[in-house]
Amino acid sequence: MYDRIKGFRDFYPEEMAARRAMIDTLEGTARRYGFREIATPAMERAAMWTDKSGEDIVEELYAFEDQGGRHVALTPELTPTVARMVVQKQQALSKPIKWFSTRPFWRYEQVQQGRQREFYQTNVDIFGSSDPEADAEILAWAADALTGLGLTGEHFEFRISHRDVLGGVLESYDADVDVGAAVRAVDKSEKIERAEYLDLLVEAGLTDAQADEFADLIAAGDLEAVVEYADTERVTDAVENLEAVLAAAEDFGAREYCTISLETARGLDYYTGVVFECFDSTGEVSRSIFGGGRYDDLIESFGGQPTPAVGVAPGLATLSLLCQRAGVWPEEELSTDYYVLRVGDTRPTAARIARELRERGHVVETDVAGRSFGAQMNYADSIDAETVVIVGERDLANDEITVKDMVSGDQVAVPVEAFPGDRERPTFADFE
Repeated sequence: MYDRIKGFRDFYPEEMAARRAMIDTLEGTARRYGFREIATPAMERAAMWTDKSGEDIVEELYAFEDQGGRHVALTPELTPTVARMVVQKQQALSKPIKWFSTRPFWRYEQVQQGRQREFYQTNVDIFGSSDPEADAEILAWAADALTGLGLTGEHFEFRISHRDVLGGVLESYDADVDVGAAVRAVDKSEKIERAEYLDLLVEAGLTDAQADEFADLIAAGDLEAVVEYADTERVTDAVENLEAVLAAAEDFGAREYCTISLETARGLDYYTGVVFECFDSTGEVSRSIFGGGRYDDLIESFGGQPTPAVGVAPGLATLSLLCQRAGVWPEEELSTDYYVLRVGDTRPTAARIARELRERGHVVETDVAGRSFGAQMNYADSIDAETVVIVGERDLANDEITVKDMVSGDQVAVPVEAFPGDRERPTFADFE
């Protein structure tokens, strides 16, 4: 007996039915916004991550040397891959480029709530627009997708910030500050004790007094106070951009879900502007549901022309936890429209009925194991068949079949040539 590898999950049909309903909502919402689906490889050259983050990142990857001697890795995220794709066909692609995909990723990290080593995300990105409307459309898609799942503003909130607000304030100090390290400290601030947070800011180059003052300023989230405190063009421009995004989000119907939170920093260095994370409003789901933001420099860093970009990537595991907590998780059940039951040598007729029902888009099963009448009825019940069509030798001798309603238990004999007939969804009630 082989054990499942730690950090990897199985999804049996009932749970997969619920996950599929969730994915269909996310993707269906993306399609209504005009995002186009793409597919991407499971493996890339490891240099896509080591060149930007150093060799130490390999410890967090499923990386190895393939038989051709190439250092490769199972992809831990999508953004570098779509950046590569944009660069390869940049001149031929109409702007803005609006793409989405749902697929698995792999990271060798500690397994915890909402995070496995193999995990699934729906990625939604816009390339080629620096306008605040692009950021707002990403927020609007996320809000529409969540409300489409049955969630409301009582269940989730978007915490929004701007990387240049943090960077501009940090640069305003008369100190040699490692801005990247300080921003990563802010990103951890809600997960660690204040003393540890302040120590990280000091390690990044702030004095003790500056660290304390900076932490209080950022925690307050008062944009006017931040502009007055830093008094730099970078901070002023960032605040104006953040306010413009929020104004567009108001028109797009997403502003009610947004809260300004300057402690929302997003730890990845490639973020350049507005960033946001989605959280469970009650805090019962301990980690962010998902996050996203603007990464205007990434395409150029991959050798392409300067191309602004913004995106978001809901993780299906944490989103599932939120839906379950809120009581809107889709039913984990199987559904079958028809089970065509065979008794005796009736395959040609049973197959014809099953085929015609499937052609109309119905979910139809029939016996493929030579089981008895009783065994087939038990199976039909186990797959929640709404209607059983019994095709038996005795009935066919009278040019009839039997249609049984599995909820009421009622059944009726029907002329074989009348079923399914011209009805789109024939039921027991049609023949009473």
